[in-house]
Amino acid sequence: MYPPVRIALKSAIVYVAFSLVAGCVLAEMTLHPGRTHPNQSRITELYARYSAKLDPVSIRAADGVELRAWYSVPVHENGRAVILLHGIGDNRAGVAGYGSEFLAHGYRVLLPDSRAHGESGGELATYGWRESDDIHRWVLWLYDHGATCVNGLGESMGAALLLESLAAEPRFCAVVADSGFSTFRSVAYDREGYFIGLGRFGLERWFGRTIGFLPAEVGLHYAKWHYGVDLFHANPVDALRNSTTPVLLIHGDADINILPDHSHVLAAANSKAEFWLVPGAEHCGAAGKVPQEFWPRVLGFFQQHDAISRAPGLAL
Repeated sequence: MYPPVRIALKSAIVYVAFSLVAGCVLAEMTLHPGRTHPNQSRITELYARYSAKLDPVSIRAADGVELRAWYSVPVHENGRAVILLHGIGDNRAGVAGYGSEFLAHGYRVLLPDSRAHGESGGELATYGWRESDDIHRWVLWLYDHGATCVNGLGESMGAALLLESLAAEPRFCAVVADSGFSTFRSVAYDREGYFIGLGRFGLERWFGRTIGFLPAEVGLHYAKWHYGVDLFHANPVDALRNSTTPVLLIHGDADINILPDHSHVLAAANSKAEFWLVPGAEHCGAAGKVPQEFWPRVLGFFQQHDAISRAPGLAL
């Protein structure tokens, strides 16, 4: 065998072996993102400025997992509610800062820990495969507790989960998705390059679709085979394509964590979805970059659609 052929063969064997190991490791890390516990005292103090208590609440998921959240109602409430969803590896405290602005405008605020995050139960994060029904149950809980209109705002993974939940939950009055992904498969390719530092050079997408392709595919198949979690169908774009819920997509054009192309794909899937690309904003950074524009847009979007009641028992 000629030396170049031998070298190529050995390289291929090493690459395949590496891909098998790396794919399984990546799948385990993805499905078990690790927990951080929310600091309730800090958020309680923040919300007290609006004369709003921070009450712990919980529900049971379809598979029996206990899901925990904080619930806050301002003194001068308007009956409308907003669910705030955090990103991967975070917890409800990570998005609680948004809640202060909603409380100031009379909204009830629900802050859930996603399954396998914070203080919620569950061993696996499934990126919408189970979380969609979890969100559906939280929406029901809010309407059962007197909310007249339920909105949603999520960032990063939370944005994607909100969009995926639209397939089973049509009663959101409106949804804002900040820095979400379009399909889990495509973001898995991108993030391989991001994790090894190629994002700063704009090469993460190239890496994920060349060298990183096989490890990513192994990881996706491993998750389905070993845990029964089908991440091939964790696709917010599919849910958005068939949804009538008003959606505002927000993405920073400087985001290298989840590329803004994902929101472009989402916007193209539903002609009624609004899309705001924020110049200079990094991942989930729109509110911090341009707060003077972020809040009028978000609150105005919700108020625009508050008149359309989607509560249970009423015509959609």
